[in-house]
Amino acid sequence: MNLLSRLFGKSAPEAKASDPILHKSCRIYPQPVKAAGGYRVSARIEKDFGGTTKTHLLIRADTCTTLEEATDTSIAKAKLAIDQLGDTIFA
Repeated sequence: MNLLSRLFGKSAPEAKASDPILHKSCRIYPQPVKAAGGYRVSARIEKDFGGTTKTHLLIRADTCTTLEEATDTSIAKAKLAIDQLGDTIFA
């Protein structure tokens, strides 16, 4: 975390960039965020549409006590959002 983030208390995603999880032509990047008492569930969802990449940032109020649990929950919630909303998630 850089100096400005530490000074102003901006919370950065805790998960390191890794290979995406693929689900129904979407790429899921779990990005849990450090929160009081644990980690907030968060993920970036991307999909390509005719040469353009659209992105949706999924952030939930759910918190988990461990980073691993938050990562797994972030993936599960992202898959559920994709299944329920389809491409409208990018509108």
